[in-house]
Amino acid sequence: MLSRTLLRPSIIPTLHLQLRAMSASTTSGESLVLSTRSPSNKVSILTLNRPKALNALSTPLFQALNAELEKAEADDSVRAIVITGGEKNFAAGADIKEMKDKEFAEAYTTNFLGSWNKIASIRKPIIGAVAGYALGGGCELAMLCDILIASPKSTFGQPEITLGIIPGMGGSQRLTSLIGKQKAMDMVLTGRKIDGITAEKWGLVSRLIEENQSVVEEAIKIAEIIAGFGKVAVQAGKEAVNASLDLPLEQGLRLERRLFQQLFATQDQKEGMAAFAEKRKPTWSDK
Repeated sequence: MLSRTLLRPSIIPTLHLQLRAMSASTTSGESLVLSTRSPSNKVSILTLNRPKALNALSTPLFQALNAELEKAEADDSVRAIVITGGEKNFAAGADIKEMKDKEFAEAYTTNFLGSWNKIASIRKPIIGAVAGYALGGGCELAMLCDILIASPKSTFGQPEITLGIIPGMGGSQRLTSLIGKQKAMDMVLTGRKIDGITAEKWGLVSRLIEENQSVVEEAIKIAEIIAGFGKVAVQAGKEAVNASLDLPLEQGLRLERRLFQQLFATQDQKEGMAAFAEKRKPTWSDK
């Protein structure tokens, strides 16, 4: 959860998509999270918008992000979600100004950072698009995404130890499940940063883009692929994979099998298998 002022600010290029107005805004009146749609209207694209602060994370920003996530979750036309900071930086950490004067009693009784994990409760698939810095809370936010796309030159890290604290938004837990105890200890206890190539090799990142590719455009392409499948099966697949992180193997296998069997009660299962047998494209009803 670290945002360093010594990192040079950079400006996020404007996406050529229709923007939606939001109530949460920066001091200059700009939205903290920009909400756009893909050309098909099936993918909600949420862009963190604090470029001068390298998208430093704060409670107001997460309030805006959570509000947009809830809108996307409730909107039947949205089939997948992309979260990004644009083509320059994802998020360089939490806003230290918000945290530096907090006392234990306040942090504990208000459950500080509790609301920052709202993304974990979203049932629709979320694709993260990471360019530049994903440090501290930025790395933790990236790990909350279901699929993570990154540029080779992106930078991941949990440098909270340099501030006299530790990760507080899942950095010690999710990171360990993704890359293993030894590597997680290295990053958490030394503040080690890794590039996108190493992150992909270790299992933190799903896919890397080529040098001349747009990380946001690639994330949208993947989201569109997912959006083209039946919603019931997609959400069941996400539930099954996420359960593997919490359940013992036998219980996880039982859940997977039950979800698999339950899908035979859906119209989409009948349509999908009929379309395969008839060598045609299926038409999903999401029922």
